[in-house]
Amino acid sequence: MDLRKLKTLIDLVSESNISELEITEADGKVRIVKTDPAAAVIAQPVYAAPAAPVAAAAAPVAAPVAAAPAAAPVETGHIVKSPMVGTFYRASSPNAKPFADVGQTVKEGEAICIIEAMKIMNEIEADKSGTITKVLCENGQAVEFGQPLFVIE
Repeated sequence: MDLRKLKTLIDLVSESNISELEITEADGKVRIVKTDPAAAVIAQPVYAAPAAPVAAAAAPVAAPVAAAPAAAPVETGHIVKSPMVGTFYRASSPNAKPFADVGQTVKEGEAICIIEAMKIMNEIEADKSGTITKVLCENGQAVEFGQPLFVIE
């Protein structure tokens, strides 16, 4: 589908009551969705054999700009971050007492949680002595490298 034809279809959708239009031709398929009557029209290629022309046509059509995510509250104190990607566990087994809980005093080098990575349980140690003021992850939650786990003051 050539760019002129795609532009004509976008104009047609934006000027009409149609909220969605899907066109299938031998050389590809295009789906155009109008999300809000006051917003811009979004051209979304579903499948297209000549990918470059459709991608180039979709670029000039701006999607409605999403509101910037609210800034995360700045944590005070020392933040213990995940040294690896894996699954966060607060205790060694489901019925065991958590290694570290809010209000508990920990010493540097003391185990405060486990991160399972590739079926290996890795004990994560406190890198600073102090009191746990916040636990920032849920038990069984997937964590990324560098993700905050605890706040120690």
